Amino acid sequence: MTDARITRRQALAGAAALPLAAAATGPARASAPMMGPDFPTHARFRLGGFEVTTLLAGTRMVPNPQEIFGLNVSEETFAEASAAAMIPADTSRFFFTPTVVNTGAALILFDTGLAPAATVAALEAAGYTADQVSHVALTHMHGDHIGGLMEDGAETFAGARYLTGAAEFDAWDFSGDETFEAKVRPLSDAGKLEFLEDGDAVTPGVTAMAAFGHTPGHMAFMLESEGRQLLLGADFANHYVWSLANPDWEVLFDRDKEQAAATRRRLLGMLAADKVPFVGYHMPFPGLGYVETAGDGFRYVPHSYQLTME
Repeated sequence: MTDARITRRQALAGAAALPLAAAATGPARASAPMMGPDFPTHARFRLGGFEVTTLLAGTRMVPNPQEIFGLNVSEETFAEASAAAMIPADTSRFFFTPTVVNTGAALILFDTGLAPAATVAALEAAGYTADQVSHVALTHMHGDHIGGLMEDGAETFAGARYLTGAAEFDAWDFSGDETFEAKVRPLSDAGKLEFLEDGDAVTPGVTAMAAFGHTPGHMAFMLESEGRQLLLGADFANHYVWSLANPDWEVLFDRDKEQAAATRRRLLGMLAADKVPFVGYHMPFPGLGYVETAGDGFRYVPHSYQLTME
């Protein structure tokens, strides 16, 4: 005869196996497709009485980043700094981040991305339309900042006032740059460009700040509302590790490399000392963070939720 007694342990083991058996004999379930990396189109936060929205107008992978950053250091030094920050030394991701500031009386777009379509799409995803933009402020004339100004001679933000640094315009005026001629020259010829000097106001609470070096007349903009400040830094520092931890590293796109390094140290020192947040055009999206000192350089501290508090 067979002993039919079943122990409690055997009973529990058998019950636990039932779902596996059912799965093995039941209908097959299709696996989900791989979707690839994804990023939000915009991020909004408050600064006093202002609403600030960063727009992701594009992102791309860039190989061999030491052809751009750290031109004056060895491959070993560059690799060591990258490894310490847990990022690869042989490739990088670039972000392109125009910013919209709603002061309540004006809707100001700072820089316009590479082309109109992507910037307008991000703007609309954030709840705005191109014809609501009252001011377009240009930090400098590199193509990834002026590319969205117009398409085939048609202005993207036709109802806006256009402002840029006087020294910046003068530096590009006779350069023969094709993007400048296609995107900026028509605005100048039509008398639509207004020029800023260091300390000039775009609107109340929005002040131009000289940040020369990356280009001859590169401008940052300080926002101030209800005692709160934020710097729209554009390209004074272009990478959260290679520019902040190593502000003296030379950058390919900096026109005056010595002046650019001095500007980085000056502005990063100010941000760290005053604990003022900043938006960097090429920082990891949403491009918003803080700065703290770290040895002879600085450390980027990404924003978490500080400026989303009511």
